[in-house]
Amino acid sequence: MAHKKIYSIAYAKIGSQDGFRLPRAFSKDYPHLVNSSGYIEVLSENTFLVRLDTDNDDDLEESDALMMSLFLDFLMKDAMKNPSKLVPYTKEMSDEMDELLADVVLDS
Repeated sequence: MAHKKIYSIAYAKIGSQDGFRLPRAFSKDYPHLVNSSGYIEVLSENTFLVRLDTDNDDDLEESDALMMSLFLDFLMKDAMKNPSKLVPYTKEMSDEMDELLADVVLDS
């Protein structure tokens, strides 16, 4: 996975739209992403992910790994913050999952 870099962003009014201004360092470090389009996924009240559409499969694999890592971090923080919401994983739950996934074929 590529080295993680953090860039500060600031609110910006862009025509009649609301947006965020990226620092010039981002454009210099990732020029291939500057004109990309994509979407935002809101994870919580103060956390969102930006996913850009690119044609590079290697970037997609890295991005998928990063998304999984961020998702697991989010789950761990939520579990630590709300331990009373945790329930033990039971044999019945396992059997139900096995039944639901019995006919599922995964691409390899």
